[in-house]
Amino acid sequence: MTARRSTALIGDDNRVVVGGETLTWRTLHKLPQLPSPAAVLVDNGADALAAVRHHAVHGTELLVATSSRVDLAMREELGESGFAVVTAVADEHSVTPAKLKRVEESGRVWLLTSGSTGRPKRIGHTLESLTTVRGQQQPRTWLCPYSPGTYAWWQVVTLSLTQADQALVVIEPSELESWPKIAAAHGVTAASGTPTFWRQTIYRDTEALAAVPLEQITLGGEPVDQAILDRLREIFPDARISWIYASSEVGASIVVHDGLAGFPKAWLDRTPEPGSERPLLSVDGDELVISSPHHGAGLEGAHRTGDRVEFVDDRVLITGRLDTDEINVGGSKVSAGLVRNVLMAHPSVAWARVFARKAPIVGRMVAAEVVLDPGMGPITDADLVQWCTTRLPDYGVPRRIRFLDEIPSKETLKSDV
Repeated sequence: MTARRSTALIGDDNRVVVGGETLTWRTLHKLPQLPSPAAVLVDNGADALAAVRHHAVHGTELLVATSSRVDLAMREELGESGFAVVTAVADEHSVTPAKLKRVEESGRVWLLTSGSTGRPKRIGHTLESLTTVRGQQQPRTWLCPYSPGTYAWWQVVTLSLTQADQALVVIEPSELESWPKIAAAHGVTAASGTPTFWRQTIYRDTEALAAVPLEQITLGGEPVDQAILDRLREIFPDARISWIYASSEVGASIVVHDGLAGFPKAWLDRTPEPGSERPLLSVDGDELVISSPHHGAGLEGAHRTGDRVEFVDDRVLITGRLDTDEINVGGSKVSAGLVRNVLMAHPSVAWARVFARKAPIVGRMVAAEVVLDPGMGPITDADLVQWCTTRLPDYGVPRRIRFLDEIPSKETLKSDV
């Protein structure tokens, strides 16, 4: 396997803002010569980008992740799988040699899954399979708030590295609360984030967000509901708003630009044209199944995503994970995702999480955690119960609602929804 060096460096002179410095891909500080295979564990965006460029130039078999995502047991596993573990902290780099000597897979990139189904797994890709935007793009400056090494991070990073005129502004975890000011200062025109990321930003400072000259807004990584799409449209009436379904296993498989939650039912079971990069989407029971040309190594054919879907009119809504989305209340089943959408449609609700709670007689009942919009008037749990009562069957109405002071999120910019 050979790295696609000729295409990978088209963006080498694109502007890169990282760690308070304005550089280009070409002038990023260089890591020491990496062993191959190498698992590079970082605590900052600059080292992560340097590892990617090193891979693009040398074809180094590479895994990039933040140190916090890789515990000691996983580091041992990596060493036993033939990876030298390179720890890059500030200006210091240490290398723990691989415990197994094996032939490198030149050009291979490894991603860690989000771990939503348990312990993170390694999924193999190449720069080519990670680069899903291939046509000529209009000049843009992209915001990258994602944790290094995640699939969404790779999507933004490869766009800047492989396309001309695609600048990159990297947001470190310490900058997340103030990212709109950083973005406005550097002329960010395109930004990708999870729904939780966008909700947190709106919750903290809508005025600062509105000052960012965004032309392209992308959402993904979590179920995308109509409320957040509508709120972003209010703030950015002229921007293109897209939501993307993507994963390490099947790549970017669904892209929707029409401003509506879910995707058209007509997209199901459409046979792709020969040579097409369009995936085949289907539903088996309640589960979304995807066959994608952007799949990870060794994952050809139909992939059971583990995501639950529901049909609403002519749309297919992705409501959550199969193992957590369905709540059985005394034999009646309700989708936690659909209940969450009802709650978040309330004008005073900034964020909500819906889950099952033990209850006498019926076994389970619907419960929720809610963060209120500070710009709206006071509201009680009884008000929200009443709101849900007129929009949901009785068994789907949350019977316990707890108010939180802020929107919770993980390193991946997701929250437990």
